[in-house]
Amino acid sequence: MKQQSFADVEYGGRRKISKREQFLDIMEEIIPWDEWVNLVQPHYNTGKSGRPPLGIEKMLRMYLLQAWFSLSDEGVEDAVYDSYSMRKFMKLDFVKENVPDATTLLHFRRILEESALGKAMFEAINRVLEENGYFMRGGTIVDATIISAPPSVKNADKKRDEEMSSTRKGSDWHFGMKAHVGVDAGTA
Repeated sequence: MKQQSFADVEYGGRRKISKREQFLDIMEEIIPWDEWVNLVQPHYNTGKSGRPPLGIEKMLRMYLLQAWFSLSDEGVEDAVYDSYSMRKFMKLDFVKENVPDATTLLHFRRILEESALGKAMFEAINRVLEENGYFMRGGTIVDATIISAPPSVKNADKKRDEEMSSTRKGSDWHFGMKAHVGVDAGTA
C-alpha cells in the first residue's frame, strides 16, 4: 500500500467530491488500460536514444486529460500541477516525479496520430462501455408540439372537447392539443 502524503490526507477529509473527480474516477474504472498500453507499445520509443521514455499509461492519462478538458499541451501540464484530482488520475507522486512536459505530450500525441491508434482505442472503449451498460445503440427522440384551437370550439354535444386544454409554452398560453412525435434509430 502506498503511503499517503499530507496533501492526500487533507484532500481526503473534504466534504464534497467535485464533478471532475467523479468523472475521472469513472474513467479510471472503465478504460481498458492494459489493452491500450499494448496497442501503443509497438510504436513507442524504446529508450535506446534520447531521453528515457516515460510510462505509456502515464502519457495516455495525460493525453486523455488534454482531450476531455480541451487543454493545450502547456495547459494540461499546468492543470495537472494545479489540480489534485488530475494529479491523482495521472498517479503522480511529486516527491518522486514531475508532470511530463508539453513537448513530451506533443511527441506522444504524434505517435498516436501517425500510427492511427485512435480508431483501435475508440473501438476498445466502445466495447467496454457497451459491456458495462453505458453505451446505448438506439433511443427515441420525442417532440411535443402544440396544435392550437380556438378556445370556443365545442363538439356535437355542445361541450368542450376533453382532450383540449390550456398549456403554457415559455411565457405564452395556448389552447389546444399536444401531439407527441417520436423518432428512433429504426425510423428513417
